[in-house]
Amino acid sequence: MTNIVRDTHDACELTNPPYFSFGEKVKAKRVIRNDGTYAGKEVGDVLAKKGEIGYIVSIGTFLQQFYIYGVEFLTAAIALE
Repeated sequence: MTNIVRDTHDACELTNPPYFSFGEKVKAKRVIRNDGTYAGKEVGDVLAKKGEIGYIVSIGTFLQQFYIYGVEFLTAAIALE
């Protein structure tokens, strides 16, 4: 897990535009597990496996310092149905 810098004087992504754009194709660099924010799945359940392809569906912010990206992984969505 990467270290989060909580002091906005040291790092603030929001001074630049988001790195990713809506609809952009992305690839999971590691297994993504539910941290409790994904409804309908237990904490720790795998949401996407390493290497799965997804697309950016939302862009938000966290702590008024970082961009957060909502990604829809199509392979995982098909498996959930």
